[in-house]
Amino acid sequence: MIVFGSTLSPYVRKVMVFGAEKGLELELQAAGMGRGGPDFMAASPFGKMPGFKDGDFLISDSSAIVAYLEAKYPDPGLIPAEPRARARTIWFDELADTIMMAAGGAIFGQRFVRPRVLKMECDHAAADAAERDLMPPILQYLENAIPESGFLVDDRLTLADIAVASPLATLGCIGVTVDPATYPRLAEWVAKMHARPSFAAIIAQDKAVVDAMGGPVPREAVAG
Repeated sequence: MIVFGSTLSPYVRKVMVFGAEKGLELELQAAGMGRGGPDFMAASPFGKMPGFKDGDFLISDSSAIVAYLEAKYPDPGLIPAEPRARARTIWFDELADTIMMAAGGAIFGQRFVRPRVLKMECDHAAADAAERDLMPPILQYLENAIPESGFLVDDRLTLADIAVASPLATLGCIGVTVDPATYPRLAEWVAKMHARPSFAAIIAQDKAVVDAMGGPVPREAVAG
């Protein structure tokens, strides 16, 4: 099975971690950002990563891919069958894919992707505004949402944990982390999730890529 994309994308990382937690071997092939061959374009006709190939089956979108993997490889179950637990899991997946990505994407996109990948100017004001205004409500919600068990749903690892931890891993690669003084429960949860072997190896590789490309663009000094 082939996943097309880059694990610096939280969506791609989500799929790779999900597969690793199921004990699956998923081959990652670089794609997206103008890269990728005919299989990638067949899987993802709009060029968005991740794309996915399993034999003659081609599909894109991280949520569609993990739903396929869950159905084909049900053990261990990472998307609960119980209606309320399943709904909560899908809610957290959607939270990560939309609300968290809107905030985190603005930060990572401006401070790393635009200047280091696209060779475009960084809009520091936009990144600063996202970190100041958009991220705190999300972090506070998660701080309050984590149960005593340390897992978001069903007192065990699910897609909810994988999905939410993925964009926070991307931000961590450019030094944007959860403040343990302000969000102690969330900071502990993030550390635990990112220490799992499924996350840790990928995060180490992603950090190495970011560092090799010069890291995030620092805030320009203000004259005077």
